[in-house]
Amino acid sequence: MRTMLLIMGKDLRQRVRDRSLFLLAIVVPFGLATIFSLVFRGVDAQDTATFAVADHDRGQIATAFIEQVLRPLERNGVIRLRTAATEQEVRAVIERGDADAAYVIPAGFSRAVLSGQGTTIHVIGNVDAQIGSFVARSVAESFAAEIRYVQVALAAKGGGTPEEAARVPAPVTVEDLGAERRQLSLAEGFAAGMAVFFLFFTVQFGFSSILDERRDGTLSRLLAAPVPRVAIALAKLLSGIVVGFVAMAVLVAAAALLLGAQWGHPVGVSLLIVAGVLAATGVMALVATVATTAEQAGNIQAVVAVLLGLLGGVFIPIQQMGGAFAVLSLVTPHRWFLQGLSDLHGGNAPVLAPAPTLALLGFAAVTTGIALLRSGRMLRP
Repeated sequence: MRTMLLIMGKDLRQRVRDRSLFLLAIVVPFGLATIFSLVFRGVDAQDTATFAVADHDRGQIATAFIEQVLRPLERNGVIRLRTAATEQEVRAVIERGDADAAYVIPAGFSRAVLSGQGTTIHVIGNVDAQIGSFVARSVAESFAAEIRYVQVALAAKGGGTPEEAARVPAPVTVEDLGAERRQLSLAEGFAAGMAVFFLFFTVQFGFSSILDERRDGTLSRLLAAPVPRVAIALAKLLSGIVVGFVAMAVLVAAAALLLGAQWGHPVGVSLLIVAGVLAATGVMALVATVATTAEQAGNIQAVVAVLLGLLGGVFIPIQQMGGAFAVLSLVTPHRWFLQGLSDLHGGNAPVLAPAPTLALLGFAAVTTGIALLRSGRMLRP
């Protein structure tokens, strides 16, 4: 054990003195994550629409539309509501682009509704805010449909007073339930993607440094010493794991503090990071065993890291890939790491992400086991 720690300590000191490690492990991924966060800031955010309303009626039904339909939407943050005195003022607000849509309630609106006569709520939409205009029209149509239902219900009973109309139950009620979990935002997704993408480049120097030792002639000295070969292999693996874990921890913490990323419960995120680092180390170690020189190992590992990153949804979200690519992504650690962060994301998210964490540990166990079995061909003078 002591010998293994000494070898690992020597490798870590060498890596710390190499400034390119900090660039590859921290500076470059965090820089790219920052750029992506700035580029995609607000892309998947939902802008609050602004509706203006001019009430020329001031009657019971008009007040009900404003106070019981529009005001609750405003309190829930769905819309912003502003009032206007006249239709001309409303149109001026629309022309300036200060509102997405506007309602004009004509005089006599409430009297017409209560007497069973036809009347109209005028909806004025901003041509540059088609979604807001559509929402405004849908709200008005929903209110009109409920009024029509009340009129039909009262007519079936032979008429009725406004008080009786108020007591008629709505035909359908809608309950708004928030989703228990939500996906990462685009900015958070790219931040996590850059972290796990460069993780594979960070940990590749661990196990493949055996080939560096052979090239430099120091491997012969290690093999001549009373050191078990498995201890050498494990020491190389551990050095990659330590560097990878530190890099991931720094990136995740920096993204949370400086970019406002929300990763979920610390316990679940920590376990997911550990599993991700183990999986990345195992994959890169296995790839290193097929190479005969350090240069060849670096080239093959780079190709594998980029390919897995592409398939794993680092650059293109899995939701946009679909089809065969979505299925192929399941054989990449990147997909499971990003899925784990998504599962841990949100107010009602669980503490742990068991399926992604176990999948990453499965990658680690299989690839590391095969790499250790094949390490004998690398541990030759």
